[in-house]
Amino acid sequence: MLNHRSIYAIASGVALLVMALVAVPDIATAGDETKYPDLRGQWMGVLRARPGLPGQPSFDASKPWGKGQEAPLTAEYQAILEENLKSQKEGGTFDWLGATCLGFGMPLIAYGFEPQEFIITPETTYILINWVEHNRRIYTDGRDWPKEIEPTLTGYSIGRWIDEDGDGRYDVLEVETRGFKGPRHYDAAGVPLHHDNQSVFKERIYLDKNDKNILRNEITVYDHALTRPWTVTRDLRRNPNPQPTWREFICTENNPYVRIDKETYYLSADGMLMPMRKGQPAPDLRHFTDAQK
Repeated sequence: MLNHRSIYAIASGVALLVMALVAVPDIATAGDETKYPDLRGQWMGVLRARPGLPGQPSFDASKPWGKGQEAPLTAEYQAILEENLKSQKEGGTFDWLGATCLGFGMPLIAYGFEPQEFIITPETTYILINWVEHNRRIYTDGRDWPKEIEPTLTGYSIGRWIDEDGDGRYDVLEVETRGFKGPRHYDAAGVPLHHDNQSVFKERIYLDKNDKNILRNEITVYDHALTRPWTVTRDLRRNPNPQPTWREFICTENNPYVRIDKETYYLSADGMLMPMRKGQPAPDLRHFTDAQK
């Protein structure tokens, strides 16, 4: 028969064993951190050319937005771009969701128009976006594509880390993103993606070999509105301040554009709706019993 001391010794041994087993994942995780590139800090997009409209980003940062992008569009979607530009010239916003802060989606959220932050875990790399869309989740746990994907503006992303030079550290994050809803555009001028939302984006994300404060993102778009895949390289630059300011960004705050049904109106300084274009119909007020006579 076991005495009290023997029972106590066995219980203590089991407790120590459990504690040791629980601690193993923490040790392994700490060791895994050294395998990943150092992406700590605040990252902002780099404009390598003056954009067509001050403050508005373009897909190819080396070219102006809109027609200046020289996007390899099919004839059908080149005509849609022309209609979008015409709508804008007349004061409209075509089907651009960004005007009323309803969302931007891929690829616009990858531009670093507002500060971004990368959080790396073995299972998922998170890109925190200080904009209308707040984050991307890139799954790196080896999962397969789901049989069904709920469509979103940002899509569903699966990635894998690669050690290209064989030094035991990961150099490149390869990402594929699909599963979209729309409408989505490359820029605020209205360069369109196909309305079937079958876009596929492939990215290669890596630190510059000569400057670890520059992050390259090679983005290739496969889309039925294109005559060929469209590839650009976008840059993000790390803020040198180790304690950067993360300002609050609420897109709808002070935004004068209001979308009602399929029409976008302008909110004047006195809080009254105004038309955006000549001949624009007023909102339907049938549900207001005291509508203006």
